[in-house]
Amino acid sequence: MTWSEIVKLAKKYPAVTESVSYGEPSLKVGSKLLTRYREQDNSLVILDVPSQERELLIEAAPEIFFLEPHYKPHDIVLVRLDNIAPKEVENFLERRWRNSATKKAIRAFDNI
Repeated sequence: MTWSEIVKLAKKYPAVTESVSYGEPSLKVGSKLLTRYREQDNSLVILDVPSQERELLIEAAPEIFFLEPHYKPHDIVLVRLDNIAPKEVENFLERRWRNSATKKAIRAFDNI
């Protein structure tokens, strides 16, 4: 997957905007980070992934999921975009969006 494909997937959710985070392309819901692209290794920072789930993902598919030490204290997993299916990314983005969007935006999206 490419960053432009990620943007297209995420823009279907209300209030998602393109931004910059830590000097890299990102997507936000209002002022909250939805995801961030890591250009140096063509990966994506996926938020709202608890450590137990993250460990299972990395164990089951290390070619897709990984972690760097400074992310360990956070509910984050890194995803190699060359190896992940769009539907999997979409599922992670939607979960993060639902945890970040307003109740009104979620209701509007669910009633589409």
